Amino acid sequence: MSGDAAAARRLATGVGCGAVALWALLALFTVRSGAVPPFQLTAMCLALGAGVGLVWARIGGRPLGAALVGALRGGPRALTLGIGGIFGYHFFYFTALRGAPAAEAGLIAYLWPLLIVLFSGLLPGERLRALHVIGALVALAGAALILAPGLGPEGFAPRHAAGFAAAILCALIWSGYSVLSRRMGEAPTEAVAVYCAAGAILSALAHLALERTVWPAGAGEWAAVAGLGLGPLGLAFYVWDYGVRRGDIQLLGVAAYAAPLLSTLALAAAGEAELTGALALAAALIAGGAALAALGSRRAPAPVPAEGSPPAKGKGAA
Repeated sequence: MSGDAAAARRLATGVGCGAVALWALLALFTVRSGAVPPFQLTAMCLALGAGVGLVWARIGGRPLGAALVGALRGGPRALTLGIGGIFGYHFFYFTALRGAPAAEAGLIAYLWPLLIVLFSGLLPGERLRALHVIGALVALAGAALILAPGLGPEGFAPRHAAGFAAAILCALIWSGYSVLSRRMGEAPTEAVAVYCAAGAILSALAHLALERTVWPAGAGEWAAVAGLGLGPLGLAFYVWDYGVRRGDIQLLGVAAYAAPLLSTLALAAAGEAELTGALALAAALIAGGAALAALGSRRAPAPVPAEGSPPAKGKGAA
């Protein structure tokens, strides 16, 4: 790989890591959003996230209709993947939380970074190395330490099987969406705006069928909803799409385990959670796992297709 291509790949990986930083604010903004039901909250936030795509297109010098044109150019497969990934993940995540204890369901759902690392070996031009897998497992152990205090002795009881099944689907949907996006070179990143808009409509329908409408109370709760829609459920989807298409997908998968750590730190900084000794160990494990994955990526990777170009055929040397 040429120096310019390697630099572009590193830049894309850095951009993708921005999504992890934004997802770290998900819990804090959700707590501050009040009693808004989850599907209603998702519909509101994804509607804002669709608007972010219009800004993304304008910054890239493309017309406002580029999102729709790009989504249609990707064809039915890209549309199904995008809408299914963004809406499907949230639908099954909330279903999992309804059917199983939050800590246990969250731990299962958060297998998606490990699955990204494993599935990435199936991509053309990618080589899955032992250090990628070891790094992902070490980082998973760190994330489990953060979630472990909520685990209860009855948490994995058979009566929660439906919730656990939904959590597994969460992990499979988001990891599949992230990895397969690499093969959808025909659809540019701003096409995510269409996926968000469709997800907002589907979430609104789920809300009307399953929930009672509760609007945010006061400027603080409205600001939290706006923060969610512009950040964790908005810009994060665009930088993640850019990163997994053009960056080091194995390293991004492992780096995603930093989200629960950063989330806990953000909650603690806002007075919503306490720092514990286990958090330092979790930080060391997550950082160590990311370092191992970075070592596994030091050898020359395969080139990544530019935005709007079809994916490369065949497997390159790693």
